[in-house]
Amino acid sequence: MTSSTTGRTRQARRRRRTTEIKDSLRGLGIQLSLLNRQVGTHLELKDVDFRCLDLINRFGPLSPTTLARYAGLHPATMTGILDRLQHAGWIVRERDPETTDRRAVTVRALRERNNELYALLTGMNTSMDEIFANYTDDQLDVIADFLQRTTDAGRDATDELAGR
Repeated sequence: MTSSTTGRTRQARRRRRTTEIKDSLRGLGIQLSLLNRQVGTHLELKDVDFRCLDLINRFGPLSPTTLARYAGLHPATMTGILDRLQHAGWIVRERDPETTDRRAVTVRALRERNNELYALLTGMNTSMDEIFANYTDDQLDVIADFLQRTTDAGRDATDELAGR
């Protein structure tokens, strides 16, 4: 085999592998969406409500406007979502002590409810721990870097489509 043939073979193999990885990421996204739907169903939360609760747990406390931006929703839509989450006992709205605007609030998740979430995710977390056990620390560093960079690329693409 010539070096140019070897190079083309390597390039074709690399293209196939990157396509497989992109397809796997799409499959992962679909599967996680289905898992989240099941968790939300068990908690009697709409998909959008569960997604917002997840964002509050991850990044909160947040203003409703910031949460709407993170969720890609119109701020007016957020009022109904927050009403449902508060009524179900997942969040509280608190006055923002950092501002003189008495209307300003922050939204905070009630952490004592997180055990309900964790119980539903135990199976997935256990499976992930078993998968992680098969990798070295250096391999986990590469995977973590890849996932962070992929998340950042997804955020950038989302912001671009949203005109931000």
